[in-house]
Amino acid sequence: MSHDVGSVSRKLRLFVVAGEHSGDALGAKLITALQSRLGLSGVEFSGVGGEEMAAQGMVSIFPIEDVAVMGPMSILPRLPRIVRRVYQTVDAALAWKADAIIIIDSPEFTHPIAKRIRRRAPHIPIIDYVSPSVWAWRPGRARKMRGYVDHVLALLPFEPEAHKRLGGPDCTYVGHTLLERAEEIRTADGSSLGRALGLSEDRPVLLVLPGSRRSEVDRLIDVFGDAVSLLAARGYDFTVVIPAVRHVKPIIAERTATWGPQTILLDSAADKYRAMRLARAALAASGTVTLELALAGTPTVVAYKVDAVMARLRFLLKVPSVVLANLVLGRNVYPECLQDECTADNLANALEPLLADTATRRKQIDMLAEIPNRMAVPGGRPSEAAADVVLSVVQNYADGNSRRGGPT
Repeated sequence: MSHDVGSVSRKLRLFVVAGEHSGDALGAKLITALQSRLGLSGVEFSGVGGEEMAAQGMVSIFPIEDVAVMGPMSILPRLPRIVRRVYQTVDAALAWKADAIIIIDSPEFTHPIAKRIRRRAPHIPIIDYVSPSVWAWRPGRARKMRGYVDHVLALLPFEPEAHKRLGGPDCTYVGHTLLERAEEIRTADGSSLGRALGLSEDRPVLLVLPGSRRSEVDRLIDVFGDAVSLLAARGYDFTVVIPAVRHVKPIIAERTATWGPQTILLDSAADKYRAMRLARAALAASGTVTLELALAGTPTVVAYKVDAVMARLRFLLKVPSVVLANLVLGRNVYPECLQDECTADNLANALEPLLADTATRRKQIDMLAEIPNRMAVPGGRPSEAAADVVLSVVQNYADGNSRRGGPT
């Protein structure tokens, strides 16, 4: 694909806004891909980012930590600062005379910025990297986004159809960032981890993944422990392995100290994928980790609990599953136990056939084998596919072929 935008007399100016650290990682890969397409002399970046985007040469207009908060209870105390940062970002983008705006995830922060830029400068194309979950709840957001987003770069393969059905902006599937690690996940050497831990090959491993946030761990770790105890009481002999990220590792260590089966905590950054390949089965909190487990081919039961406020909003969900792996496959391959169904009995009952050599286990493994093809991006890595769409949108605007503005 050729792009005339790189041949103009000045550099292409792209203003990139990430509101938290996973967005910073996505932004850094996108910047690298765009620099590869246009050359270092063909493009320059400004915006809001963290350490990873800074490593690619983008200077953030303020520290990303000022806005990197999650959940309404975290946002409220910092709302005045966040609002100031929204207006500061809008002013900076317009003063810099950006050729395009790329907002990355964090819709509570990035979408107010996009709306204000669209009102003040409707000639600037706006691209949203990571679709909000309009397919799951508040589907009316899709149509509203048409007023201030020109194109959505989707991480999940079913999202373009969802935006089309809901009247949202143009949307292209560019691939989940996990695809850039798919080969690493599939080829991780579980046996070497088992040997390093001194585990017997005859004793299966149950991988337990209670989440990476303290709130998730607090809500799930005890019921996970009760399920583990039930399985042990039913005669299953296994070792529990828990990859624990650093900031929740002390909590997990304390809460698992009394678990009956042998329980080993790992440094997740180094050993998580090897543990997935080693495990006979997994018990996991819902989230991106379910896609990692699916790519590893690990039979899994998924669970989740939210706080009382979010639980009251569950009726707003518009999907048959909250598990990303299930949504990608279009079938509920991974059993899910949510809220009141997240009990020790239900978790243990769902795990039992996965620990044994059963038709249920074999069927789950067979269906998981479809995940790589369902998520594949033709001709390149996700960041490269995203870069191509960004350049195509910018070129269309430069040629005067794109919709300016839209319904609000």
